[in-house]
Amino acid sequence: MPFSSSCSKVSMVLVVSLFVTSLMAMTASAGNFFQDFDVTFGDERAKILNGGQLLTLNLDKASGSGFKSKNEYLFGRIDMQIKLVSGNSAGTVTAYYLSSEGPTHDEIDFEFLGNLSGDPYTLHTNVFSQGKGNREQQFHLWFDPTKAFHTYSIVWNSQRIIFLVDNIPIRVFTNLETIGVPFPKNQPMRIYSSLWNADDWATRGGLVKTDWTQAPFTASYRNFQASTTSTNSLTEQSAWQTQGLDAAGRNRLRWVQQKFMVYNYCSDIKRFPQGLPAECRRSRF
Repeated sequence: MPFSSSCSKVSMVLVVSLFVTSLMAMTASAGNFFQDFDVTFGDERAKILNGGQLLTLNLDKASGSGFKSKNEYLFGRIDMQIKLVSGNSAGTVTAYYLSSEGPTHDEIDFEFLGNLSGDPYTLHTNVFSQGKGNREQQFHLWFDPTKAFHTYSIVWNSQRIIFLVDNIPIRVFTNLETIGVPFPKNQPMRIYSSLWNADDWATRGGLVKTDWTQAPFTASYRNFQASTTSTNSLTEQSAWQTQGLDAAGRNRLRWVQQKFMVYNYCSDIKRFPQGLPAECRRSRF
């Protein structure tokens, strides 16, 4: 079989697979924002609507807004459908993450860095353990995240952390404590999200400022779902507790990282002149 024909068939399989997994992700059952979350700042800029099925965060020149989960979680799978700020979102950041508290906190981050109309968002990811982060990977997305809701997921178990977009893995952070790499495993975390102004750094290193004539800026959330072992209650055994990547998952991860990754700390030799971090020299899966 000619090479080009083989590549075309592989690409078609990937496209069909991505479409199916996206549909699966979009059909998750919804939580209730009244029951599951508290507004943390922004007053009326954070609104829970439709009987608790929809939450919107707004940003104006006076303030942003945010919310956090009522419960803390130690391991689990967290899914949230988000529709990001549309139009000229330059200078804005929509953050969605898990975090504990204190100077030696753990944290698992999604941050969406806005941009000028027509330019892609940058999806920024990071993992903190015992207060130390500096493990950034950034991506552009293969769709417009402002036109519809998409599902952003974190799978966190004792072996690894998997970041997923519409059920497609984009990043894996593996537990490598055996070689001295700290891994988040002891501190329960809450879910946080916020919409705020960061035009000193968010877009092109701060060169593009927020256009306040476009305010208020709005991000929308729905269909929260948590399958977790909570500090408040125990849930049934679930697939996330041992979840890794099968061959299809590894292929999707490779596709995303080859086509859409725009920064990887593990490739930033100038940043680490004494040598790349230990986890960068080991398997990602």
